[in-house]
Amino acid sequence: MKARTLRQDKVNVITLGCSKNLVDSEDMITQLRANDYEVVHDSNEEDANVIIVNTCGFIDLAKEESVNTILQYADVKKQGGIDKLYVTGCLSQRYKDDLEQEIPEVDAYFGTLELPGLLAKLNADYKHELIGERVLTTPQHFAYLKISEGCNRTCSFCAIPLMRGKHISKPIEALVKEAENLARMGVKELMLIAQELTYYGLDIYKERQLPQLLRALAAVEGIEWIRLHYAYPSKFPLEIFAAMAELPEVCDYLDIPLQHASDTVLERMRRQITQAETRALIEEARKQVPNIAIRTTMLVGYPGETEEEFQELCDFVRDMKFDRLGVFQYSHEEDTRAYEVEDDVPAEVKADRANRLMEIQQSISLEHNESKVGQTYKVLFDRKEGEFFVGRTEYDSPEVDNEVLVPAAKQYVRIGDYAQVRITEASDYDLYGEVVS
Repeated sequence: MKARTLRQDKVNVITLGCSKNLVDSEDMITQLRANDYEVVHDSNEEDANVIIVNTCGFIDLAKEESVNTILQYADVKKQGGIDKLYVTGCLSQRYKDDLEQEIPEVDAYFGTLELPGLLAKLNADYKHELIGERVLTTPQHFAYLKISEGCNRTCSFCAIPLMRGKHISKPIEALVKEAENLARMGVKELMLIAQELTYYGLDIYKERQLPQLLRALAAVEGIEWIRLHYAYPSKFPLEIFAAMAELPEVCDYLDIPLQHASDTVLERMRRQITQAETRALIEEARKQVPNIAIRTTMLVGYPGETEEEFQELCDFVRDMKFDRLGVFQYSHEEDTRAYEVEDDVPAEVKADRANRLMEIQQSISLEHNESKVGQTYKVLFDRKEGEFFVGRTEYDSPEVDNEVLVPAAKQYVRIGDYAQVRITEASDYDLYGEVVS
């Protein structure tokens, strides 16, 4: 009788945070559906009686969003709107004991690697034969491929190793099998994600093997674009650039969070690199892959950051003219090395510096985009929004980068297809064009 009642449950999985969390949610949904559960993702409908919140614990704003989401559903549960509430992910991994005390309405908390335990709570079996297979919550033509878990780096500001553990690579053959499964589902673009891409293979092959992985994935039939996210700049393996130049399937795109450019701040951050070494690396990237688009993120307001150090960062960004750039404000995280010193940059100064840096990047982005007017690019179309079909070039990743807009009233494109688009107009962060073939 109990089993029949459980099979009538409907589960809504709520995902917060980064693309790595999204992959975890997709794995969770795959396992639950294989156990005959009806599962939806990020649904606004109120017909699910079981809620699973996959949390983020990266910085203060992310933690606040996660806590507020848990509290929202805890209140719904108290009012009888749902039967069960479970919490998993990074926040739960890091603050499980505190959360159990503060929000006891949650039926159980689970860490980042405790999916089998969560499934057991729902009388569901963890099916090992499903490893490498998963339901997609993204559009069917692109998917994230997590190539490793955890991180061995010792950046003073980062709490991710506390939540995700040490670096563990997935074997090449397992990733190829997963890519083949995704390609059979219609996936054309793979976003390779990890806490640290360049470390790939060091733990299981005793040497870095990202180039070998790229060659193996590029051979998967149906995969046309492979994109690299989250590479650490210190001691960057230059053979990655050689593989990028060699393999047409690997996009001329690299997401490489640099965090800062002042040597004194970089040293305090324990980034193991100097500004001069960073400049040399970017120069080498542009030399080996002339059309490369470089995306980076910067961190402002780190403890002790002076106006002079911030100006060094601004000058660096003006000089390097990155194609894409995002800015985080420093968040004082417990149990990190930076937590041992005073968080002495006022919140309003952090916000002001973030805005000033993004203003610099905004003009750079406009300059880059205006240079594309009149050029023709291969564009992958993700969706129709309002009066436009919206797509991306190989130089843009979903959700975080620029987009190409084609007027739907004038031309038709099929979502999930590539098309050649001539750029006719540019704004700060968007391109407008017309399909030419």
